[in-house]
Amino acid sequence: MKTVLGILGTLLVLAAAYFGMYRGWRNRQSRQSDLSPLPAVPEVKVSGVEGVYVATTSAGDWMDRIAVHELGVRSIADLAVSEAGLIFHRQGATDVFIPADHLTGVRTDRGIAGKVAAEKSGLVVVTWTHDGRELDTGFRPRRKADTAALTESIATLIGAEQR
Repeated sequence: MKTVLGILGTLLVLAAAYFGMYRGWRNRQSRQSDLSPLPAVPEVKVSGVEGVYVATTSAGDWMDRIAVHELGVRSIADLAVSEAGLIFHRQGATDVFIPADHLTGVRTDRGIAGKVAAEKSGLVVVTWTHDGRELDTGFRPRRKADTAALTESIATLIGAEQR
């Protein structure tokens, strides 16, 4: 009998924890509901760098994940850099397009909501503006060698836009 009560108690605690996480995510979405929809993804045929789209957060607050418009959904993706901007082609989630004129910075970092890399420069973090908010989007390239090249090409794109 004690075993059955122990199992039921554990299941009850787990159910309460999942319910709490669900409510927290829904509350976050309602707080962020004023963020307008993202721009449509253009039809650009550019090959991308394979990796993982980690998340989008409020700029400067690496734990404040953006929950609306699927920006907080982690997914396998490839990141294409084009003259139009950045295109994250994601599996299992809506693609994300960041227009070149919205980009304000790029850096490498160790972590962003939901992912902390072992090495200091394991993530490419792009800072951009949307609807009057400054946001950070994290991307983890599959190959370590792609990190520097990706960062450089995004920095070049930002520099070209600021002229």
